[in-house]
Amino acid sequence: MSTVASSAIIHPLSVIEEGAVIGEDVKIGPFCRIGGRVTLHEGVQVISNAVVDGFTEVGRDCHIYPMAVIGGVSQSLHEAGEDSKLVIGERCTMREGVTMNTGTVGGGGITSIGNDCLFLANSHVAHDCRLGNNIILSNNVMLAGHVIVGDRAILSGGCAVHQFARIGRQAFVGGLSAVNYDVIPYGMLNGNPGILGGLNVIGMSRAGIERAVIHQVRRAFKQIFDAEGSVRANAAAIRDEYLDCPEALEVIDFICAESDRAISSPYRGKA
Repeated sequence: MSTVASSAIIHPLSVIEEGAVIGEDVKIGPFCRIGGRVTLHEGVQVISNAVVDGFTEVGRDCHIYPMAVIGGVSQSLHEAGEDSKLVIGERCTMREGVTMNTGTVGGGGITSIGNDCLFLANSHVAHDCRLGNNIILSNNVMLAGHVIVGDRAILSGGCAVHQFARIGRQAFVGGLSAVNYDVIPYGMLNGNPGILGGLNVIGMSRAGIERAVIHQVRRAFKQIFDAEGSVRANAAAIRDEYLDCPEALEVIDFICAESDRAISSPYRGKA
């Protein structure tokens, strides 16, 4: 039996399947379908002509626009109907045609989205992705499976991200870019194949990072990518120089962490 809060407003032309949990002040417009394992928390709005399905939890005050399909089964070739989840945080907006898939057992069983994220029309989040807070996916952005995106990252229109890639906090990816490799925190990547063009200095400034700190991160960037030797070895070699700069350490530790992908670089072929 479904649990529907007394303050919820549900259009009579929508279908709420048995077992769904509909919270206080939820609004569901016409021609929507809410699956039987879906939880919509307080204040969620599903505008019209949208589907929320699967084992899916949508946080409070999220907005889901027409033609979005949230919680669809993964498109993985290994999908066999196992139990898996999609968990979306609070105050996220999924615009027209957005698709988000549940996880897979082989990938941890969960696709997770943080708070205050904006997904513009026709963007796609595949199985087992993990997204932080305040992220923007512009129109037609495509995340393959197992992608990790850090807080405040911005992905511009039409860019495509390879499976298992990581995009660091506050990185910026330009429109139509191909993200084949990991993108460092504060990095700015453009092109196909994607080339690391430097630091997202504007984004760092807007986030309140002081100019002196930005200069330290830029200095570390040059030491890592301009010196002889591999990027990971260069990063490890300078770590002790930046113990007093958390932002630079974040970049260094991101590079030195284990990953299925190489690191995006200003110079193709160097990893």
